[in-house]
Amino acid sequence: MHKLAQTDTHSYEPRNGHGLPHDPFNAIVGPRPIGWISSCDAEGRPNLAPYSFFNAFNYVPPIIGFSSIGAKDTLRNVQQTGEFVWNLATRDLAEAMNQTCAALPGGASEFEFAGLQALASQRVKPPRVALSPVSFECKSTQIVQLQAADGTHVPSWLVLGEVVLVHIDKRLLVDGVYDTAHAGHILRGGGPADYFTVGPQQLFRMHRPR
Repeated sequence: MHKLAQTDTHSYEPRNGHGLPHDPFNAIVGPRPIGWISSCDAEGRPNLAPYSFFNAFNYVPPIIGFSSIGAKDTLRNVQQTGEFVWNLATRDLAEAMNQTCAALPGGASEFEFAGLQALASQRVKPPRVALSPVSFECKSTQIVQLQAADGTHVPSWLVLGEVVLVHIDKRLLVDGVYDTAHAGHILRGGGPADYFTVGPQQLFRMHRPR
């Protein structure tokens, strides 16, 4: 049995503020995968934006999702077209990914702004990031506006999508197994500018009990 250590604890109710220099919530729930999402508007103009609230939610069918804090272009595009693409953000692409955070005029291309080549998808209209080693082409399944415990709606939307086509750079398949440790994933941390990488030094294995 592990004994519970007695610690000096900072406790707070989020609705009353955290009383710290920076909100710790994002740092605690992290590091998180980055939802680097490409989409198109109804006119076919591409958009590319990173979302730090992103993850996978189901195996069969594979379903991923990201949360749009505020009604941003990506949310509106998916509402209009029902499609999006997730692109893996890697250490080599970190600076370009960060550039796609920029607030550009409506209709402007983040692909062009960040110097990224777009690659046509096969099952959906939004393009992929050509240099990203992994991409998921997705069809939207649900868009859910979040709500607080008291039932009031929050100006944030969870966008869920079924992965209908997966693209993986073959160099990341070692004996048929995806090599997470050498793929160069970057993850969002909690500080104002904190990111993390995944590498072989972080790898350990632990099998489930039978």
